[in-house]
Amino acid sequence: MSLDRRRAALWQAMGLGPEWLRRAAVAAGEAGPKAAPALGPAPAEARAAAIGAMGWDELEAAVAACTACPLCQSRTRTVFGVGNPTAPWMIIGEAPGAEEDARGEPFVGQAGRLLDNMLTSIGRSRSSDAQQPVFIANVLKCRPPGNRNPQPDEVAACEPFLLRQIELVQPRLVLVLGRVAAQSVLHTDAPISALRGRVHRLAAAGREVPAIVSYHPAYLLRNLADKAKAWADLCLALDVDAGA
Repeated sequence: MSLDRRRAALWQAMGLGPEWLRRAAVAAGEAGPKAAPALGPAPAEARAAAIGAMGWDELEAAVAACTACPLCQSRTRTVFGVGNPTAPWMIIGEAPGAEEDARGEPFVGQAGRLLDNMLTSIGRSRSSDAQQPVFIANVLKCRPPGNRNPQPDEVAACEPFLLRQIELVQPRLVLVLGRVAAQSVLHTDAPISALRGRVHRLAAAGREVPAIVSYHPAYLLRNLADKAKAWADLCLALDVDAGA
């Protein structure tokens, strides 16, 4: 069996293998290459490049089949995203929780209802056929056990998926919700208090996309006093989008 270059790249991106050996090597009893190839990209770079060439259907299939980090062993379902894939706004959260893991959709349960209310208040909706739709995704596509914070290797494994989603959606604006999501997306260790209230820039598909940071809805459910700050963040996002 032979694979064309595109299919081989997709297999590699999804971690499905296979490992191909030269017949001469097999005949000589070699188990495979003894060292990494001297030329060509590193495996992580090759995987990222393959993911970066995928369309929506391929990308969703790759997420569903991903085994790039140990979270694949404990997940119920992957959580790819929801909403209109050509929406003017993209919302990025941290990781699936228990309900998201069970349903395969981001931001469900109480936090999801609060997010929907927040979006409705500014005329947006996760409904794909809404007049002002959004696309919602997470930094991680699998639930961390016990809803713990994502580990750096987990974020790194999922990052090519999220970057490709941003490239495909081509949003006018990105709204990042929560400290962990903001630090992961912006590659910073700054606290959320230092990230809110200003416009950040994300590089995607050769262009810069404005990004606004706000609190995660789950945090707001525990800290009602900060809802006023979250409303200010939404107003900032509207102002930035209006001036884009």
